[in-house]
Amino acid sequence: MHLNTFREALRIAYRSVGDNKLRSVLTTLGIVIGVVVVTLMATVIEGLGKALDKSIESLGTDVYYVSKWNWFGGDWWKSRNRRDITVSEAQKLRERFTQAIAVVPVVSTWEETIKYGNLSVQGIVNGTVEDYIATTGVLPEEGRFFNDLESNSGRPVCVIGKEVASNLFGKEDPIGKTVKIKGYSYRVIGVFEKEGDFMGSSMFSKDTQVFIPLSNFLHVFGGERSVDIHVKLKPHVDKEEAKIELIGVFRQVRRLPPDKEDDFAVNTQDFLKDVFDSVVSTIGIVGFIITSLSLLVGGVGIMNIMFVSVKERTKEIGTRKAVGARKRDILVQFLIESSFLCILGGAIGLAISFPLSLVIDQFLPSSMPLWVVALSLSISMAVGLVSGIVPAYTAARMNPVEALRYE
Repeated sequence: MHLNTFREALRIAYRSVGDNKLRSVLTTLGIVIGVVVVTLMATVIEGLGKALDKSIESLGTDVYYVSKWNWFGGDWWKSRNRRDITVSEAQKLRERFTQAIAVVPVVSTWEETIKYGNLSVQGIVNGTVEDYIATTGVLPEEGRFFNDLESNSGRPVCVIGKEVASNLFGKEDPIGKTVKIKGYSYRVIGVFEKEGDFMGSSMFSKDTQVFIPLSNFLHVFGGERSVDIHVKLKPHVDKEEAKIELIGVFRQVRRLPPDKEDDFAVNTQDFLKDVFDSVVSTIGIVGFIITSLSLLVGGVGIMNIMFVSVKERTKEIGTRKAVGARKRDILVQFLIESSFLCILGGAIGLAISFPLSLVIDQFLPSSMPLWVVALSLSISMAVGLVSGIVPAYTAARMNPVEALRYE
């Protein structure tokens, strides 16, 4: 097909849609709904994927988390009745497990009040050691983390999250200032860079947390609580083999006989991936059903309106054939018109879904990259081609003499 012929077909399609604006918009309603659904579904999945990657990065790459509790699944009552993990067990694991760069005990208390002057915020207070920084992907943006001397001696120093710093200090430089936690004074030596919400929730974000030396934490809050152990693996270590060895070593540390099951959990980021995959699968199935139904309805509507258009323009088809138009020219003409209608519906759908995605982003992480836009328009064009093929073929097969006689 020559370029001029294509331009003429596109011009005729535009004129046909313009002459029947209301009918065209109503016809594309099914396409609009389908595009809105598939676009919003893709933006949510894309946004959740980016949030997951950021969350895993903040947890640290190749890190295992030895804990009393399973992150996901498992018997809650059984986990509750497990023995607490102690600091001494973490130290023994560090001495015996050879495939790790760092083995770091972390103990936490929730909903503690952090005060500065007349201001206060609620946050999570963690006690840990200087090697903690090796197990996380979030680093101090201002100042530094506490060193081994401060850690071993239990100095009253702290590193705070970005949100804690913002709420307590505003635009004031927090480094060197003193905050109070449970009546004790702590000098701020560092502020973590902003991490953002963890999988859409600020609960586990470092933005709302404070870190103090472990020995100081145990002195202030007591040691009657279970310790989590963060284990950062060495580079190029086989993760599955390392996990098996880690479980075996910690069983020895806890003196578990061979016939006893593990009384601890080894958690990894893989659990987050599994949860994300299940969420994506559910969203995908529901979205596919709704999208398919909407596009089916839209496709049938496009096909019907194209049959109406063929009937209305029978004399025009006869005239064009009489002056030399080929079957292929008529076929392409109506395929372009049906595709144009569907792309119009896709464009309207995108115009609706973009502001909706901004609203959704306030509750769930979402992102609309260019590939989502391209996918939506491609699906619209495909529906247009499929819906228009039968009416276009009917028009192309018309006898020019009978078409000119049509009333």
